[in-house]
Amino acid sequence: MNKKELALAAVERLKQAYPDTVCTLDYDAAWKLLVSVRLAAQCTDARVNVVTQELFARYPTVEALAAAEPEDIEAIVRPCGLGPSKARDISACMRRLRDEFGGHVPDDFETLLSLPGVGRKSANLIMGDVFGRPAVVCDTHCIRLSNRIGLVDEVRDPARVEKQLRALLPPEESNAFCHRLVDHGRAVCTARTKPRCAECALADICEKHL
Repeated sequence: MNKKELALAAVERLKQAYPDTVCTLDYDAAWKLLVSVRLAAQCTDARVNVVTQELFARYPTVEALAAAEPEDIEAIVRPCGLGPSKARDISACMRRLRDEFGGHVPDDFETLLSLPGVGRKSANLIMGDVFGRPAVVCDTHCIRLSNRIGLVDEVRDPARVEKQLRALLPPEESNAFCHRLVDHGRAVCTARTKPRCAECALADICEKHL
């Protein structure tokens, strides 16, 4: 089985295992997802979802959050860690959305990358989940599982993993596949405990680089 065949098989098996996969960050607007994914760096989605309830209640629009001082944002988002830098990025990003984009999140990948605090992972998440474009979100689960399964070979750099996965995955499946890797990485192919290979839907095709 070559890598392309392995990828297609993994797509289908994980689709059956996790048919209702979704982004685990809570949001009802594109700008809120942009804020949440910045807060999620080195923080759990569950904690981010708790913190953003207060943040979005106090600042319910792009304009309101853009008008807030970074210090006031930091006071709320501090439980997510890296409070000063996250607050500065969120403030600067919302001000650019307000001043340059009429309060809307741009639907162009390179423009998203130009926003403060937005890297390839965040831009891909927005493109895939908000705008329905082909996207490869390379978080820690995606990188770990792609190497374990054998889709990539000892590649840890997120941009390189993204590039290689784009060449293997059907574009229309790529975004959901990355979400399913997160589901699988949390439930079965775990990082901090021994992977439960006996329960794994990919057990007979995985190259098991543990």
